[in-house]
Amino acid sequence: MNNMKFEHIPVLATDTIKNLNIKKDGVYVDLTLGKGGHSKMILENLSDKGRLIAIDQDKEAIEAAKENLKDFSNVTFINSNFEKFEEVLANLGLDLIDGALMDIGVSSYQIDNAERGFSYMKDGPLDMRMNQDNELTAEIVVNEYSQDELERIFFEYGEERFSKSVARNIIKQRSEGRIDSTIKLRDIIRKSIKSNETHPEKRVFQALRIEVNRELEVLENTIETVVDHLKVGGRIAIISFHSLEDRIVKNKFKDLATACICPPELPVCVCNHKAKIKVITRKPITATMKELKMNSRSKPAKLRVGERI
Repeated sequence: MNNMKFEHIPVLATDTIKNLNIKKDGVYVDLTLGKGGHSKMILENLSDKGRLIAIDQDKEAIEAAKENLKDFSNVTFINSNFEKFEEVLANLGLDLIDGALMDIGVSSYQIDNAERGFSYMKDGPLDMRMNQDNELTAEIVVNEYSQDELERIFFEYGEERFSKSVARNIIKQRSEGRIDSTIKLRDIIRKSIKSNETHPEKRVFQALRIEVNRELEVLENTIETVVDHLKVGGRIAIISFHSLEDRIVKNKFKDLATACICPPELPVCVCNHKAKIKVITRKPITATMKELKMNSRSKPAKLRVGERI
């Protein structure tokens, strides 16, 4: 177990807690516990009768959060992917909850720990798994996926304009030996991208992380499931860190807030589709100048909130 000290400042914390409208005796779920920064603030707003279910697929995160939340007795820690949200509730004998939070993205301690392979600033193994029990790693993707597959991932998940050139150079390089470290990969990417950016590799690293952890698929699959388990008036708050995630959240919220989905040419509604939420945030909430000064990692964060109707 890595003994590095986890430093963690929860992003958009005040806005998130305010928008969750916490009922002091309610049941809340933090689907992305991390070190427990947001969880701690939820617990501080709950009475002893209130309850928090804290889920994370990363065992190291759970250990760190247990230490951070050791003063609270009304929290249940679950080591699982939030995709299994329904199963988690059923195992705890729960059905409806008062609110849920998802903070999508890599925790600061995961980035800061070179051994996890998320960072392009420090050398480490090409891992990038949030759940260390999963078999697929970034090293497998980089060394075993075809050129076409790599190109597609970099373009779709990283929105990388030079995805063709990066994929081609990876294939060329790996014919001379396995690409097994973050710095080796970073150097290949830098040679492939014609740019004056400080970190042109960041989009490819993002794309690999999304592929390894199936992040977009899992997010898309989970939002409606969570909404289905909210009590009327219960809220879901989702913080995302890049445009692909934010687009999924925005579109999913829009779908869930729409009543009739019949084609416009039909004179009467035949779909019987009912809206499940009202969108509380017409535009996403972003970090204030004050927060940006304190925590530069909050810069890309966007918070969207929906309420069960």
